[in-house]
Amino acid sequence: MMAKNFKAWPENWPKTQYYPDIPVFAFLDQTASRVPNRIAMVFGGMELTYSEFKDLSDRFAAALLEQGVKKGDRVAIHLPNMPQFAIAYYGAIRIGAIYTPVSPLLSPQEARHQLEDAGAETLVSLDLLYPGVAPIIPETPVRRVITTSIADCYNAVIAAVKPLEKVEVPDTLDMAALLKEHEPFEGSVPLEPSKDLVHLAYTGGTTGVSKGVMLTHANVVANVIQYGNWLTGARVEMVDGMLQTVYPPGVDPVKDRLTARDRETALVVVPWFHAMGTVGYLNNLVYSGTTMIVFPRFDPKEYLDAVPKYNATALGGAPQLYIPLVNHPDFASYDLSGIKVAASGAAPLARSVLDRMLEAFPEGVVQEGYGLTECTMGATANPPFRDQIRLGSVGLPVFDTDVKVVDVATGEDLPPGAEGEICIKGPQVMQGYWQRPEATAEVLKDGWLYTGDIGREDEDGFIYITDRKKDMIIYKGYNVYPRQIEEVLFQHPAVQQCAVVGKPDPEGGEIPVAFVELKQGEKISEEALMEHVNSQVAYYKKVRRVIFMDAIPVSAAGKVLKKELRNQLMEE
Repeated sequence: MMAKNFKAWPENWPKTQYYPDIPVFAFLDQTASRVPNRIAMVFGGMELTYSEFKDLSDRFAAALLEQGVKKGDRVAIHLPNMPQFAIAYYGAIRIGAIYTPVSPLLSPQEARHQLEDAGAETLVSLDLLYPGVAPIIPETPVRRVITTSIADCYNAVIAAVKPLEKVEVPDTLDMAALLKEHEPFEGSVPLEPSKDLVHLAYTGGTTGVSKGVMLTHANVVANVIQYGNWLTGARVEMVDGMLQTVYPPGVDPVKDRLTARDRETALVVVPWFHAMGTVGYLNNLVYSGTTMIVFPRFDPKEYLDAVPKYNATALGGAPQLYIPLVNHPDFASYDLSGIKVAASGAAPLARSVLDRMLEAFPEGVVQEGYGLTECTMGATANPPFRDQIRLGSVGLPVFDTDVKVVDVATGEDLPPGAEGEICIKGPQVMQGYWQRPEATAEVLKDGWLYTGDIGREDEDGFIYITDRKKDMIIYKGYNVYPRQIEEVLFQHPAVQQCAVVGKPDPEGGEIPVAFVELKQGEKISEEALMEHVNSQVAYYKKVRRVIFMDAIPVSAAGKVLKKELRNQLMEE
């Protein structure tokens, strides 16, 4: 293993960070103490300051304790993005409980598997979602269900213009009543941040049965500091019990850095029930004192309208967020010049989409990064400077993180430029999979996380993700990376979204098949689209078939569900 490559490291950026021995909820405590009256959240017209946010989460902590929840118990949160999600999250982890997110998009059977596997005894759910999973609850360890409603966020006056009624959910505890009935918890539960689990986050299950990823408080604290300080180039120090951000001499963060603490406003639509959401778009924003404009679902026009409405300075999400934005008929009419950073992760961003975004944010940075649930959230990010971004790259390994590329067959380290499996080492790497030692041993070797992603490193240390190891197509012995074909498809003006998968073939082994979603109102024949691709790729990469779809299936994390597409081909 060669030493970390600092050739392209941002100037005056620290090479390492200090990671305080604190629990995750300390980020909320610190910000509420530092800027108590700063708006933490805006949701459907409701505002919460950071001090109110902390007060409510402490009340929820007290309610959970009274209900018998104790350190180490798993508390499942089955909610869309809303204030109650964040309140429940910080309340649960404050008393040493382990947070396990349950995506509202899961089928009842998938939710049952996760609740059973996690051993969750407490479920926090939405009045509109709970009836869908209620029938499976008796088959799980869940002993108490707490429900809440989006309508609880509206006062009696504004309710007239918010056509949403609260639904009564029998045999469940009402979260709003619990918050009202309990005073804030003022005690403390003894925690060892380096040993005690805080998250039991389940992998998407796009490659099989989902597995619980065990993360300690120290894992999450490290990843939040790694990404929070990557944008600012600051270091943290603990002074009299308070986290202080320290800059090199002469640096004014407001003038000299892309973003500054306690000054930014972010649009939050990335689901908090996903790793990118919990870490990047909840904890990271709380750590930096950012005002969060929270959306329970994504509507392109509502999202675009919110940029000038709230003077937003930060956006973030998967490519599935940005594709409909840049393709919105009114996209060019919006003034998006105030955006300082638009972060993208979960899947590669097509070059055509990236170019439109850079044009729309003339002073901003479109920052692609890379990570996975198994490394808390992230491992790499592009530098926060427009002229230092490498198009097509997911950036440099962040502070105290090493990345190596190994030969898929032999496991030997590969030199710059050679493609192989990406491996990650750093303080954010998981402890392992919950109750699955064999699966853990397959991916954690000598401190390295073997990701199953294929990529390469360039001479300057920038990382490029080519594809998933499992998505690679082998045609007559040649390795075909679907991502390369998808990039060519995305260049066609009629294509909104696409995915290429392999179909078993008696002659070639596997042949590339493209699934394509067209932009609204666009038409093109299968033959014409195949010609567009096949005229630009090597013969063994040629698409043998195009299947048009109304919508390409994607997970809550914004990743295309290629497993579903393969199954569709197998069923033919």
